[in-house]
Amino acid sequence: MNICVVPRPPSGGLNKLPECDLAILGFPCLAAVDFESELSGRTDKLGAFSRLTRNGPAAIAGCITDSRGLRRRSAAVAEGGRLLGITDMLHVVDGENLKSGAYLGLYRLSGYKVGLCIENDMHFPEDIKSLSLCGCNLLVLLRENSDCMSPLLARAYAYLFGMPAVLCASNCAYFADITGSIVTSTSPVTLFSAQPRNAYHVVTTRRRGLASEECTDY
Repeated sequence: MNICVVPRPPSGGLNKLPECDLAILGFPCLAAVDFESELSGRTDKLGAFSRLTRNGPAAIAGCITDSRGLRRRSAAVAEGGRLLGITDMLHVVDGENLKSGAYLGLYRLSGYKVGLCIENDMHFPEDIKSLSLCGCNLLVLLRENSDCMSPLLARAYAYLFGMPAVLCASNCAYFADITGSIVTSTSPVTLFSAQPRNAYHVVTTRRRGLASEECTDY
């Protein structure tokens, strides 16, 4: 699976997606998306983004969506010239002027199950675990700005939950595989190659409770 990461749009705008299976575009590529303007036809950001995938790869783009004053950090997902959906950040922290989303984002793109994790959601591993349990093959993490913890978390999640992780943040791109290795790039366009695979272990635990009446093992 070839994954292309474009943290920022080129100076002349993004008119064509690179050849790959999945393109990941940073927040500056779509920037702010106002749903009322989109529906009325005054703007066509989501339409133009979707048309990029008509003869190209599936694509994911970070953006700030506005629904009549309710702002959210979001990710738009398109494939085959169609907008498949918009996933919102689930966790709003410390009084940010944003609204939280309601659902995890898991999409089948180019034959793979791709899970989305947006900004603050990186700090809530239960969301990542849920995506893994739902069969996620690739974890895509989107941040407006990079920090020192984001690459470490991407690496940890890839290792602990057995799915490669791609992080697009500010001017950087990161790729972590399930062995815990990580690659960093500051290029305007970066191509990563991932080999999603199902590697399972049998884990046995003991838990107190749930005993039946005939249980005699003390």
